[in-house]
Amino acid sequence: MSERPGIDELLERVREGLVRLGPREAYEAAEDGALLVDIRYQALRERDGLIPGALVVERNELEWRLDPQGNHRAPEATGHDLRIVVICNEGYASSLAAASLHQLGLHRATDLIGGFQAWRAAGLPVTT
Repeated sequence: MSERPGIDELLERVREGLVRLGPREAYEAAEDGALLVDIRYQALRERDGLIPGALVVERNELEWRLDPQGNHRAPEATGHDLRIVVICNEGYASSLAAASLHQLGLHRATDLIGGFQAWRAAGLPVTT
C-alpha cells in the first residue's frame, strides 16, 4: 500500500508549483492587470472587509467562474494567460485553489502569502 500525503505535505507540494506573492507584490500585480480573486466566505468578508477591485468568487464556484472555456465563467475570465492571484483568509486554501486553476490551464494563477490578513496587516486598501 502506498503512503498518502497528509494536508501539510500536499500543501508543500502544490506550493512548489506556484510563484506565490506577498501582499505588496500582489498589489503591484493588480496594478499591472492581474485579477485578484477573493475566495473567502461571506461572513469573513462582512467581518473584515473587501479588497477594492477584487473579484469575489466563493471557493466552491472558483473553477466554474474562472475557466475561460466554461459556460458559467465570469466576464473577467478572458483567457488561459490571465494572471490570477487567489486570496483566502490566511493563505492556505488559496494555494490549493491556485493549484486547481493550474489544472484548468490557468498557468499564471498563484496565491497571496498570508491571505487577506497579510494584505490588511501590510496597510493595503480595504473597504468595509
